[in-house]
Amino acid sequence: MTHTYFFQSLLLGFSIALPIGPIAVLCIRRTLDGGLMRGLATGLGAASADACYATLAALGTSLLGSILLDGSRWLNLLGGTVLCVWGLVALLSRPKEQVEVAQPRAVGGAYFSALMLTLANPMTILAFCALFVGAGFAVGLGSTAQAMTVVAGVFCGSMLWWLLLSGGVSLLRERIGLGVRSWLGRISGLILLGYGLRTLLGALGWL
Repeated sequence: MTHTYFFQSLLLGFSIALPIGPIAVLCIRRTLDGGLMRGLATGLGAASADACYATLAALGTSLLGSILLDGSRWLNLLGGTVLCVWGLVALLSRPKEQVEVAQPRAVGGAYFSALMLTLANPMTILAFCALFVGAGFAVGLGSTAQAMTVVAGVFCGSMLWWLLLSGGVSLLRERIGLGVRSWLGRISGLILLGYGLRTLLGALGWL
């Protein structure tokens, strides 16, 4: 039974991470600019946040729902502001011709920023609520072992997607020129800025 929970939650974690949203755009951009390690660190931060929400969901999705209702506006304001800043930075920066060796501080910063941004995204909470209900985990799990298995499965499934994404972009990076990367950087900046503005307008009730 435990292995069934693991594979079920692994698919759930992969499904939650799969949609192309702001974190995916950020992961792609960081991989293009800073190499595979920064991309993987971004994905690891997102997967860690998914594991945190999976822990809450394993205790019962009503707990996740109350978090969403109590703090969604402030989470939107925070996440939207950060996305707008990163979008502007992406628009104004230029890609480097060579990837520098990833410094521990840069890798740590990529991890922490992705972790906080994913935690501040109410859509992540909504996704967990919906998918946990669909998977039959809505009322909480019967034992600590089952809960830990589900959390581990969600983390592994999410991390699998980020590994595939950052690895694929890293391979692609070697085959595209600086000019193409420059345009990709601008496009990613516009996408991040668009996500941020939409999130802010929604939090302010203007959308």
